[in-house]
Amino acid sequence: MPRNWFRTFAVSAQARVSETVRHPRLAFDADVLIYAAVPGHALGRRVHQLLAEAPRDQHCASVLLLPELMSKPLREGRTAELVALRLLLSRLQLVDTSEDIAALAAQLGAAYRLRAADAVHLASAVAGGAEAFVTNNRKDFGAQNILEIPVLFPEMLPAW
Repeated sequence: MPRNWFRTFAVSAQARVSETVRHPRLAFDADVLIYAAVPGHALGRRVHQLLAEAPRDQHCASVLLLPELMSKPLREGRTAELVALRLLLSRLQLVDTSEDIAALAAQLGAAYRLRAADAVHLASAVAGGAEAFVTNNRKDFGAQNILEIPVLFPEMLPAW
């Protein structure tokens, strides 16, 4: 192997790291992860690719995703879906629901008329340092301007 191979590799690796650092930290709602677990799903393709290419724990989500995502596939014995969901979840930093996050969720729920789970997901995104919250829940997030964090829909993510 040529001696300059390592230098070339190190420079390209550094470029990849620098490129990754420029990507914003995103938080994810359950619906977009369900789509991402389905191979080739139009709404899930971008989320799946984003999570596959990002360093582990670059993006985050509420720990409440675990029962929200896993209960139905567990109940129905859908093993392939469980494997796909676990793989996606392993890429995320799961934000524990603390008393502070619960208090923020109460404030966000009151301000934006959100259900408890949606308010906790949004509060976890804010507390987890996310720069945007990715959801396909247009009913609760589409018509509102959430002041605490920008809301993105799957089609707003870069296409690969």
